[in-house]
Amino acid sequence: MKIGFIGLGNMGAPMAANLVAAGHEVTGFDVAGVTVEGVAQAGSAAEAASGCDAVITMLPNGQILRDVYAQIVPAGQAGAVFIDCSTVDVDSAREAAITAEDAGLLPVDAPVSGGVGGAAAGTLTFMVGGSDKAFAKAQPLFEIMGQKAVHCGPPGNGQAAKICNNMILGITMIGTCEAFALADKLGLDRQAMFDVVSTSSGYSWSMNAYCPAPGVGPQSPADNDYKPGFAAALMLKDLRLSQQAAESAGAITQMGGRATEIYERFVEMDEEGRDFSAILPWLSDPAKV
Repeated sequence: MKIGFIGLGNMGAPMAANLVAAGHEVTGFDVAGVTVEGVAQAGSAAEAASGCDAVITMLPNGQILRDVYAQIVPAGQAGAVFIDCSTVDVDSAREAAITAEDAGLLPVDAPVSGGVGGAAAGTLTFMVGGSDKAFAKAQPLFEIMGQKAVHCGPPGNGQAAKICNNMILGITMIGTCEAFALADKLGLDRQAMFDVVSTSSGYSWSMNAYCPAPGVGPQSPADNDYKPGFAAALMLKDLRLSQQAAESAGAITQMGGRATEIYERFVEMDEEGRDFSAILPWLSDPAKV
């Protein structure tokens, strides 16, 4: 395919590189002037999208997505699939999809899970909203950039799946960190705590795969001074999106709301830009809670 790729940041750059390695012709554009080996550089987003079979965007927020779509949709080739891999609010995703559909394009919102490591390794999971036809056309590209793509329904449902998943993640990480902090106060060894919980009803991804306690369980950012695998600021972004969606839909998400408040306080006080699991050492200082 001839592919336009707009947004060559920490996630977009390795995703574009994997498409090049698979033999696709990729033209990229990034407002910061980032270049990727093998990716031709366009002078604008519209130029990158022009005449392409597929256009992929990886952008910071919904407003930028809407602004970029205003530029690239008129340049799109009829029948092209427009794949937005950004994590944005559901309303922006659906608005972008309508804009593209009205122009004869095939839009999908396809936010990802797997982080920078997954982008580089081509092991991302895509949560996809869009028509069956659009999903089918995008599927071969998902297979290059990731290991799994789940069709979640019509436009916007990919974003809905992403924010629901990450709301669970934010809540369970806080619960996991609070449990370790309580175990410390009660004199329970962290390894013993892990050995019990990881094989009992407290089992979770936050405990078993991404344990926030250094030296316990598999390797995680906790074992690297909490340098971010998934920055707390990004978790806060997703939690805020979940609460925005909950308010719009009239859903009750009390735990999600409380998790958002806790991460807001943590991010405000954390000057190092640490991983979202660094909630654990933060809880050990009562003055900060």
